[in-house]
Amino acid sequence: MGTERRKLKTVTGVSGSREVYAAAVDPTRSTLDEALRIARIAQENKIGALFAADLLSFGAQGAIGAQEPLMQLAALSAVTSDVGLIATVTTTFHHPYNLARLFGTLDHLSNGRAAWNAVTSSLGEENYSDQDLPSPEQRYARAAESLEVVNALFDSWRPGALRPDGAGGAILDESLVRPIDYAGQHFSVRGPLNIPTLPQGRPVQFQAGQSAGGIELGARFAEVVFTSLPTLADAITYTKKIRTRATELGRPEGLPLIFSSFHATYGATEEEARRLVREAAESTDFDAGRRQLADMLGGGIDLTDLPLDKPLPESLLPAIDSVHRRRGRVEIFGKLAASGATLRELVIAAKDTGHWAAAGTPEQLADAIEERYRAEVLDVITLGGLADERNRDFVVNGLLPELRRRKLIDSDYLGGTYRANLELPALTPVHYDG
Repeated sequence: MGTERRKLKTVTGVSGSREVYAAAVDPTRSTLDEALRIARIAQENKIGALFAADLLSFGAQGAIGAQEPLMQLAALSAVTSDVGLIATVTTTFHHPYNLARLFGTLDHLSNGRAAWNAVTSSLGEENYSDQDLPSPEQRYARAAESLEVVNALFDSWRPGALRPDGAGGAILDESLVRPIDYAGQHFSVRGPLNIPTLPQGRPVQFQAGQSAGGIELGARFAEVVFTSLPTLADAITYTKKIRTRATELGRPEGLPLIFSSFHATYGATEEEARRLVREAAESTDFDAGRRQLADMLGGGIDLTDLPLDKPLPESLLPAIDSVHRRRGRVEIFGKLAASGATLRELVIAAKDTGHWAAAGTPEQLADAIEERYRAEVLDVITLGGLADERNRDFVVNGLLPELRRRKLIDSDYLGGTYRANLELPALTPVHYDG
C-alpha cells in the first residue's frame, strides 16, 4: 500500500424517506428523483461513494431506507461514472448465492463500483418467518458462512477464464470456472457463480456491527467497517481492538478501514452553530425520544414515567449479554447512562443514534475531522445532509474545499473502480475445491 497514508475518503447517503414519500403521492415525480439529484452532486464534487441504508420493517425506524438499496443503486449507476455504490443488505434473510449474483450484477452494471455493507439485522424477522429473530451469535455465525460462500463464488472464475477472441467477442475456458463445493452448518453451495469475473474481482466489503460478534466478523472479512464512535476515545479503543484482531487473523496492515458517520451542525459562525444545537434540543419531542432511547438500550425497558432531569436507575440498564438486538448501541448508551447523564441528556443524545456529532463552522468541523484522521482512527467519513439546501451549501462550498485545502481528501477520483479509489490492497483468492 506504500508508505504514504491514503487520504480520507468521503461518502454521502441517498436513503432519505421524506422525499420518497413526497414523490409517491405526486404522479409527475419519481421516487428516485432526490437520489438522482444527490448522485449527480456527489459525482460533480468528487465525493467517493453513495451509501444506501436499509431496514426491513414498518415502524418507528422502518421508514429509513424506504427503497430497496440494490435496485436504487443500480439505477444511480446509470447517471454516474466514478462514485462508489454501497448497498446495505442483510445476511440473515438472504441466501449467499443470490447475494453473489445481485452484487456481481451491480459491479458489472457500474463497471466496478459496487460495495456491500453486510449487516445481520436487528429487526424484520416478522416479514420472513413466523419465528423469533435468531440470537446475535446465530446471526453472526450465519453471516460468516455467507461471506465465505460469496467470496468463494466471486473467486470461482480463475484468471484467464474469459479472453478476447480478436473479433469483439470472448472465448470461455470452462476448465477455469470451478465449483466451490462449500458445505457448512447453514449452507451447501456447489457453484460456480454463473456471472463472469467482476471488474473489481469482488465488490468492496463493508460491514456494520460493533458488538463482540460484529468485531470478530469485521476483523475477519471487512475491508471497511461502518461504526458508531461518538468520541475520540471511543474511536481509539475500537480501532485498536478490531485491528489487533485483524492482524491476529493474518489480514493486511491497516485493515479494516474505519468508516464513521459524521452528524454535523453547520454555522457561518460558532455562535450560530451553538444556537442551532440549542434550538434543536429545545424542540425535542421527549415522548418520542424516550421510546427511541429505550430502543437504543435494547428495547426492553419503559422510560415513560421517569423524571427528565435525573439519571436512569442503574437497575434499568441491561447487561449486554441479555440483549438480543443492537448490542453496539446498548453499549454506547449504557456507558453514557452509567456516567450519570440525565434522561434529558440521553434522549437528546439518542437523536444521533450513537454516531459522532459536532457543531461549528466548516473550519471548526474540519479541525474535528482532522483530529481523528491524524490519530489514525478515521479513514472514511459520511458527509450527509445534501438533500437540504443549507447543509448542501456548507458541505459543497465550505467543508469539502477546506478539507481539500488541508490535503486531507482527494481532489479527484484515483482509478476506474471503487476499490482503486479506496486504495485497497490486492485481494487474496478463496478456493474450496483444492
